[in-house]
Amino acid sequence: MLNYNRYKRVPVVHMPEREWPNKEIEKAPVWCSVDLRDGNQALIEPMVVEEKIEFFNFLVKLGFKEIEIGFPSASQIEYDFLRQLVDRNLIPDDVIVQVLVQCREHLIKRTFEAIEGVKKAIVHIYNSTSTLQRDVVFHKEKDEIKQIAIDGTDMVKKYVEDFPGEIILEYSPESFTGTELDYALEVCEAVLDTWGASKEKPVIINLPATVEMNTPNVYADQIEWMSKHFKNREAVILSVHPHNDRGTAVAAAELAILAGCDRIEGTLFGNGERTGNVDLLNIAYNMFSQGIDPNLAIENVNEIVEICERCTKMPVGMRHPYAGKLVFTAFSGSHQDAINKGIHAMQERGLKHWEVPYLPIDPSDVGREYEPIVRINSQSGKGGVAFIMDSCFGFKLPKGMHKEFADVIQVIAEKQGEVAPDQIMSVFKSCYLEAKEPLHFKKCIVEDTSETETEYDTRVRILYTDNGEERHLEASGNGPIDAVQRGLQKELGIKLKVLDYNEHALRSGSNAQAAAYIHMMDMDTRKVTYGVGVSSNITRASIRAIFSAVNRLSNK
Repeated sequence: MLNYNRYKRVPVVHMPEREWPNKEIEKAPVWCSVDLRDGNQALIEPMVVEEKIEFFNFLVKLGFKEIEIGFPSASQIEYDFLRQLVDRNLIPDDVIVQVLVQCREHLIKRTFEAIEGVKKAIVHIYNSTSTLQRDVVFHKEKDEIKQIAIDGTDMVKKYVEDFPGEIILEYSPESFTGTELDYALEVCEAVLDTWGASKEKPVIINLPATVEMNTPNVYADQIEWMSKHFKNREAVILSVHPHNDRGTAVAAAELAILAGCDRIEGTLFGNGERTGNVDLLNIAYNMFSQGIDPNLAIENVNEIVEICERCTKMPVGMRHPYAGKLVFTAFSGSHQDAINKGIHAMQERGLKHWEVPYLPIDPSDVGREYEPIVRINSQSGKGGVAFIMDSCFGFKLPKGMHKEFADVIQVIAEKQGEVAPDQIMSVFKSCYLEAKEPLHFKKCIVEDTSETETEYDTRVRILYTDNGEERHLEASGNGPIDAVQRGLQKELGIKLKVLDYNEHALRSGSNAQAAAYIHMMDMDTRKVTYGVGVSSNITRASIRAIFSAVNRLSNK
């Protein structure tokens, strides 16, 4: 039996005056990528310097203005990487690099050596403040833990005095989500006072969900409480750094924005320790889907995936939001049908805004293609097969034909699994366009027999083969379709009824073709089927469709 009694509930915030539930996200936060530190340290095979440089340049290309580049005092490769950025002049003037360091004298000294020559940097200090870590890791009281933060701030101030560039201080009460709120505020205020924070000289106070311990609404309450209780909120750039232990980091970050945070730290695709950091791209694409400019150049998700996978040597999941290979793919028949109808409705109505069921964004807006949207397997329905025929090959099957052809594909899918579009088209050809036995239409002559509309004003002369034997027929009717139908009835001794007829242009230009669809019934057997014909001449396409339908009826 699942031993759930081993675990106790984490306390929540009593905050009936909360305001965040009534707010909406209106603009992008300040994004800070921690891929090169938090994401890199969690890799089975960490990046080498040149890979880190490539990744850094790509983050700049995406539009990140704050990039945490590592822990230069703790790792030689990260120290060397930072020096390469400086020596090769790779840090743009509008990009701020961020370095992480514990509140220890020799580590802070080494960090300032590493950032020598950097015009503007964020020095990020931290120490753990949670009740659990105070007890079992540090064995220190509240005042002792607070003093670590104060001493770290003083040490940074000392080295700033001789640093020619600009330094922004960032402080994180690590394991914030397990820290009493009033105590977390006390420690942060001590840092702000020690630094001399002001509106002109703000400090980044970063409140990490080092471990997700509760639902996202509780994190939002914690962020709003802190935001409202700072003595001088203007002196604070309020930042969050959510982890994904409960799988709700994106939701926690979005609610934190509503609760008053200004800045989010995270990684591309959520890479990081344990279950990872918050996925910055997920949040950015969510904003984009709501008509909000994310202020990141994320138009080509395929390129982002390729570079991340190559540098981190970790795959992006097939169902990963926005980026996975299958996220714009619908296998369900009802989904496929709705997507099909939604795209047609947009085209017909000339809608300004994207509104397609099951697709929150247009895949082409992020560099994806329409072709993979619908894939066919045994779970697919008639709408999906029809969509493939239309979007991939231009055949707009009549609604009544959707089920007939989908049933054919269903049989194949149940035997082999997924059916690719090219195979669907091949089956369509063999079932309809190449249905030439026993009757094979060869040539036709169509004549108008009267200048006025009479009952029979069209005469047709048809050359065809019946089981390989050449034959002719002549017949009259009130149009080519009626005349051919009458002629075949007489020649074959059967009763045929045309139930429906559809046609459309298949291609435009000098090689224009038309597709014709005939829904036909054998009046004796009551069997019904569709026939399809294609030709550059619509009359010839219609006649081919009739022969296709008659052949299908005879083979049923």
